[in-house]
Amino acid sequence: MDKPDATKTRLPETGVPTEALLADIDARQAREPDVHGARLFGLVYPTGRHDLEELVLAVNNRYLFGNALNPFKFPEVARYEGEVIAMTGGLLHMPDGGGGSMTSGGTESILMSMKVNRERALARGVERPQILAPISAHPAYAKAAHYFGMELVRAPLDARYRADVNAMRGLIGPSTAVVVASAFNYPYGVMDPVAEIAAVAAEHGAGCHVDACVGGFVLPFLEDLGYPVEPWDFRVPGVTEISADVHKYGFAPKGASTVLHRDADWFGHQYFVFSDWPSGLYGSPGVAGAKPAAPIATAWAVMQSLGRSGYVDIMRTTMDTVEKLQDAIAGFDGIELVGDPIGPVFAVKSDTVDLYAVGDVMDDRGWHVNRNMDPPGLHMMISPAHATVVDELIADLTDAVVHHGESRGKAVRYS
Repeated sequence: MDKPDATKTRLPETGVPTEALLADIDARQAREPDVHGARLFGLVYPTGRHDLEELVLAVNNRYLFGNALNPFKFPEVARYEGEVIAMTGGLLHMPDGGGGSMTSGGTESILMSMKVNRERALARGVERPQILAPISAHPAYAKAAHYFGMELVRAPLDARYRADVNAMRGLIGPSTAVVVASAFNYPYGVMDPVAEIAAVAAEHGAGCHVDACVGGFVLPFLEDLGYPVEPWDFRVPGVTEISADVHKYGFAPKGASTVLHRDADWFGHQYFVFSDWPSGLYGSPGVAGAKPAAPIATAWAVMQSLGRSGYVDIMRTTMDTVEKLQDAIAGFDGIELVGDPIGPVFAVKSDTVDLYAVGDVMDDRGWHVNRNMDPPGLHMMISPAHATVVDELIADLTDAVVHHGESRGKAVRYS
């Protein structure tokens, strides 16, 4: 059935009854992927834990209409935010005197970090500050350069799909405001050599932003489980800022990320403050003015509910699923992992198998497998709930590898 043209929608003359509205909403939602169905590989991160979701719903309902813009009017919401920053900072070894804030997501966290680095570079006389980032870095760095009048300088990857440190040494210069490392990157789930990159940045007086939007709530618990994790957080000299999303593997609902700074002075550059208008002082540490309270409160509640041991248990189960799936993939002729992924995010490539065609078969069977463009292949982000369907996933993937046809040419899009 053809969908109505959304551009023709007008405000109804009279209100639509609740029952009809909910029926329409249910019909629309039924045409989209089930966020609890464990068949998505990114965008959502279901735990499969009913108790945790009930808690999230209860807290969300209490703060659904709250506004975190004014910490003086809503001091407890501000306290939740401060405690989320402190808990996240504790995980990432943020030193005393550091600071940060919650944002709407990883993109905003990255934007605010780049703004801070721009302000610091401008203060030392740099006319057009540069962001030096590997080509695997998130598009948010390009967005920040576009928004803030900065220049994005892109470094190649090495043979292991990590940021090429030697290339970065050749690209850094007096206009470099910040150097970016991913822990780990989105396209391949591979760790950049953070300590080496931070050292290069420090040698030139530049900031070093570690993008842990995906890995921030993975790597600390992998370390607890005994996985070998290279130094990447504030324990590394030269790391000045880290972004980490609570709404990914922190398992809070969407709208909850953090940006952390080693020094409070850096955090001060996040703020926009204005008082030259009739209603007095206005201040905000992020892009948004009005700021929903529910993501802040639910992030706090999830972190408090799980505790470190809860996160470790979930990550143990998740990595068991990852390893079972990767073992199956290792048995496919001509298909291999891209680089050396460390956690629940990975990509596969092949010189002999049309993986886009394999993805088409998986799509037809209800698996929303993502595509990568360089190298061409498939991309997966494993969530805890995938443990309940991993055997079915492996069976369908095995059959798709054997019986796929020609690729339908589905576009590669970020997920």
